[in-house]
Amino acid sequence: MVTEKWLDQKTIVVIGGTTGIGLSAASAFVRHGAQVVVVGRNPESCAEAQRQLGPSAVVISADATHESTAPHAIAQAIHTFGRFDGLYHVAGGSGRKFGDGPLHELTLEGWNKTFELNLTSLMLSNQAAIRQFLAQKTGGSILNVGSVLGFSPSPTYFTTHAYAATKSAIIGFSTSIAAYYAKDNIRVNVLAPALVETPMSQRASQNTLIMDFIKTKQPLDGGRNGQPADLDGAALYFLSDYALFTTGQVLAVDGGWSVTEGHL
Repeated sequence: MVTEKWLDQKTIVVIGGTTGIGLSAASAFVRHGAQVVVVGRNPESCAEAQRQLGPSAVVISADATHESTAPHAIAQAIHTFGRFDGLYHVAGGSGRKFGDGPLHELTLEGWNKTFELNLTSLMLSNQAAIRQFLAQKTGGSILNVGSVLGFSPSPTYFTTHAYAATKSAIIGFSTSIAAYYAKDNIRVNVLAPALVETPMSQRASQNTLIMDFIKTKQPLDGGRNGQPADLDGAALYFLSDYALFTTGQVLAVDGGWSVTEGHL
């Protein structure tokens, strides 16, 4: 039996790849023949990611909101593996502890921090990737992680208006640059998950009432949280040559969230 490797010999940079969605994807990329450079903030998580990913990976501890982080990761990919083919931007986070929430309670710090975590970091990584693809004259693929909350709100249990704004902005930003750089054979697409079991989702995952709601809001496969691996297949597709004719698209991997009402 021949097992096809979708990313054979490709080098992918994963920003936010040492836990959750990013680490699961990086592992899948390696299994499918890729070399990866993975960026994460926490040194302990980085060490564990390096252990899991093995010699086909270089793991860097750095902050995605810093201007130098993505260019350094891309340069490392070229230095270590000789090429750069794709970027997967997963990094982001909740600004709830800084003051994100309903608009009448939203603080300026919460707004600014949420935009820094989710949108500024993504702009910086995408900019670095675009610049390198243009310099290489090779084309390439960028895949950004958004959220169903960017277009399908849930006002009872998931009310962080700055977060929703950033995730909506990711769609506008990604489709805009997809349109502009299509002539350069650079593809830009978005994955929009619903509630996925990650370190960031623990507030919801540990709340019995929210989990009862999720059983009906994400009814696929018995009604459950998504798992990071549920996004791996879509990520493999968008970063592989199977997606050479696909750009500017938003794919919801959401267990049915965006097509159901949800109830208790």
